[in-house]
Amino acid sequence: MPGSSVPTPDVSIILPCAGFGTRFRAPYSKELHCLAPGVTVLDRSLESAVELAKSGLTVRLVVVFGTHKLDTVGYLTRYADIFQLVFVHQDQSLEPDLDGAIRCALPLTRGPVALVLPDIVVTGASSSDVLLSALQRAGAAGWSVVATEERDPDTLRRMGALALAERDGVLTVGAAVDKPADPSGFNAFWGMVAAAEEEAHRLPDVVRKGADSPLVGAVALLVEDIANYNTAAG
Repeated sequence: MPGSSVPTPDVSIILPCAGFGTRFRAPYSKELHCLAPGVTVLDRSLESAVELAKSGLTVRLVVVFGTHKLDTVGYLTRYADIFQLVFVHQDQSLEPDLDGAIRCALPLTRGPVALVLPDIVVTGASSSDVLLSALQRAGAAGWSVVATEERDPDTLRRMGALALAERDGVLTVGAAVDKPADPSGFNAFWGMVAAAEEEAHRLPDVVRKGADSPLVGAVALLVEDIANYNTAAG
């Protein structure tokens, strides 16, 4: 049989789109909320991934979906000329929650892997190329995070909270907890995570309750702001 003509990806991105978005309270998927004419939250969340592809890398986008998200599946086909699009269905009875979505996607990834959430938008002067920088840092250090500084305890309770400190001139993660009950001691939260290929199997532990976070020791890249659209549409 002839070999596959599909090139091996240089990097992979996991995009979990199987959540039910109960806090968003809208009759459409939260990631399809319109921010400007013709521009959705999903488009904004993928901007740095598009820049990866524009840099010449072959990018595989592994989209995890549920049957209630077929509108998102259809919307993402407009990116077929930019990414290697791969879709995988998440059975919530077998692999529930966000960590289950990541486990569903991992067998389809190749190369270093980034976790990009469809309702999180990273902004700031360097946001367009921050994912490339994060993947490069992860290649050297194993892990990296794209983060923003935050002190508000209510915000930190809803996010992947980080305690960042500078060490030898490099900003690193000293502690990491997803949605901590006690946010004291945390000063930032992450919007994207990048892992070297050999470390990517631990990505579910980034968001799994009770797990030891693999982000401890990760290099942190600060951006101006990270907007979370997992709330009611304005």
